[in-house]
Amino acid sequence: MTDAAGLDALAQTQVISGYIGFDATAPSLHVGSLVQIMMLRRLQQAGHKPIVLMGGGTTKVGDPSGKDESRKLLTDADIATNIASIRRVFERFLTFGDGPTDAVLVNNADWLDALEYIPFLRDVGKHFTINRMLTFDSVKLRLEREQPLTFLEFNYMIFQAYDFLELSRRSACRLQMGGSDQWGNIVNGIELTRRIDGAQTFGLTTPLITTADGGKMGKTAAGAIWLNEDALRPYDYWTFWRNTQAADVGRFLRLFTDLPLDEIARLEALQGEEENDAKKILADAATALAHGNQVKGDELPSHSIATDAINIVDALLALGFVASKGEARRLIAGGGARIDGEKASEYSVITPGAEPVRVSAGKKLHGLIIR
Repeated sequence: MTDAAGLDALAQTQVISGYIGFDATAPSLHVGSLVQIMMLRRLQQAGHKPIVLMGGGTTKVGDPSGKDESRKLLTDADIATNIASIRRVFERFLTFGDGPTDAVLVNNADWLDALEYIPFLRDVGKHFTINRMLTFDSVKLRLEREQPLTFLEFNYMIFQAYDFLELSRRSACRLQMGGSDQWGNIVNGIELTRRIDGAQTFGLTTPLITTADGGKMGKTAAGAIWLNEDALRPYDYWTFWRNTQAADVGRFLRLFTDLPLDEIARLEALQGEEENDAKKILADAATALAHGNQVKGDELPSHSIATDAINIVDALLALGFVASKGEARRLIAGGGARIDGEKASEYSVITPGAEPVRVSAGKKLHGLIIR
């Protein structure tokens, strides 16, 4: 945080408007954005006003932070479609409206598209030195790896800083939040707003969320964990949370659900088979926030076995995903069969315990093997 004591003092005297920016590069955000969405939710729960800033303008530029190559440029129509789709997710996590603490969604294309280049360089560009811009990780890493950094992308940090200035003027916004990779961009916005308007603003970042084994949050063998149901089935979203490592359950319950802290403390103390109960509660609560309470395991086809185990070939046949064992083997050889999200071989054996095991054939057929 740039000034924890100052922000806390201000929050005790007035409703603070705070924003986080999201570029519209795809029709859905994924769980890598979920900490930021929950930060806006917490801000609103604490009696303040969240601003969702959609990067209709900056999406045309591309944020070089953490990227090895330039982003694919999208048309205005593509960006508008993506924003409309992404908004549906925010409407589940935030309360929108016209009240003092109701969330609002704004689009930085409203001001960036209207900028005149020469006046912008004269009025805003003079506050940025090339010397300092070259010290930012988003620039340094690309140059060190000898990856091209276009002049278009080089302007991204100036545009993001200008967003804070505009939101300060338009909405009396005093706080920008974001991931730790955005720290430099946020500080730029704070300094620009102070230099041009003399306004006091604040910045707050959160660390990158990793799993207990050091992996990146949301990176799975099956691909990205999208938040929109048309990009990832709600049951698959539930399964992602259900498969959380035991060491992460308590932390994820705090970050990604609204459960009371004393209940979370009870759940993370569970041992042995009871750990599965905590994982189920995490999956239920996280999925309810994103998709409502309609997700149930019994919506999938299932096959009950009387023995301890079943071969993947027989499982695919029993679930009706293939017409023969030969077809099952061809599916497996082509990499199309998975067990709980992990690619299966012809010799894979499924051993369901207290919990069912999910079997997938391609991207659309999923079923459960139970005992």
